Amino acid sequence: MLNYSEACERNKQSILEKLSTYLAYRKTILEVGSGSGQHALFLSSHHQHLTWQPSDQERYLDALQINIEQYASQGVLSPIELNVNSVWPNALYDGVYTANTLHIMSWEEVQLFFKGIGTLIEKGGYLFVYGPFRYNDTYTSASNAQFDQWLKDRDPASGIREFEAVNTLAHEQGLSLVEDCLMPANNQLLIWQR
Repeated sequence: MLNYSEACERNKQSILEKLSTYLAYRKTILEVGSGSGQHALFLSSHHQHLTWQPSDQERYLDALQINIEQYASQGVLSPIELNVNSVWPNALYDGVYTANTLHIMSWEEVQLFFKGIGTLIEKGGYLFVYGPFRYNDTYTSASNAQFDQWLKDRDPASGIREFEAVNTLAHEQGLSLVEDCLMPANNQLLIWQR
């Protein structure tokens, strides 16, 4: 598998357990920032009724395409290019999923992410966001504080996002928080519904 992610392997089962109830009633999922495609392949294999649309930036598409072709279950589509700074798909989805992406984007890109979501998530649809967050300007663990510093040393525009600010962006797009799930390794799974 190209671009294999050890983090995906560690967290995929816990994500599946939390999302299974929601995914059971979804039809079409857009995944933003699919990376290696491991989450798409794993989650769709347990929910074969889904049509799962992986996506990523152009520079990652070749490796993602190879993984999808080699390992895909039948519901996983060929990946599409999606950069939050560019044009979003002209389609509607009843679920959007992203994992470990908001902290590697700039804050401007996080804002564009939510504006893009606002154009394509159906009424009643869900947004699922997995990753680390801060609450009231406080880290949930010392390791997250260290990770945030590492992110900012690598790219000053990146960093662990403040839950309250992200939740405001979601509300501006007509999304209401349904669940904030504590996950292993000091991550959260945030679930909003339109």
